[in-house]
Amino acid sequence: MTKNIQNQLFIITILFFLIGIVHISFSIIGLLCFILPFILYYKTKDKVWCKYYCPRAGMFVKLLSKISLRKKAPKWLTGQRIKKIVVYYFGINVFFATMSTIMTSIGKIEAIDYVRFLIVFKAPFELPQLMDINMPMGLIHFSYRIYSMMFTSVIVGIILGIIYTPRIWCVICPIQTLTTKKM
Repeated sequence: MTKNIQNQLFIITILFFLIGIVHISFSIIGLLCFILPFILYYKTKDKVWCKYYCPRAGMFVKLLSKISLRKKAPKWLTGQRIKKIVVYYFGINVFFATMSTIMTSIGKIEAIDYVRFLIVFKAPFELPQLMDINMPMGLIHFSYRIYSMMFTSVIVGIILGIIYTPRIWCVICPIQTLTTKKM
């Protein structure tokens, strides 16, 4: 295996965001980016996903290599504390997504039908839906939550990658942190 594989997989990240425009329910496949890394780690005891397969990392390299300012990352950004904060943030996000989906499914709360940034901020755009597919509101809600988590991590990764290095997100990525023995 070579890093070249990852350099070609960046298209998956782009396709993920495009399929959310076709119909948000397709965004559920984003769960693969949360599950596959752990399956691969369990089988190999190595960060195979991060090293070779992460399409987000490949996209950051392709997109940001020529425009990154390559400033030295501050210690607070690469330290254990920020890694734990990001893991807790994503854990809370997954918890909220799961619980609010359950509440939506049983009719206790309204489903969200928009993209959020950092859990709480409504994105300043509407996500067009090119197909009209009748799906349960719980699935629609959960799909928007998955799309929002991916959107947030990509935006944060792009901002950090422009300032520091293209793959600086990988240093604090919860997948990378959770598949590293020392946390």
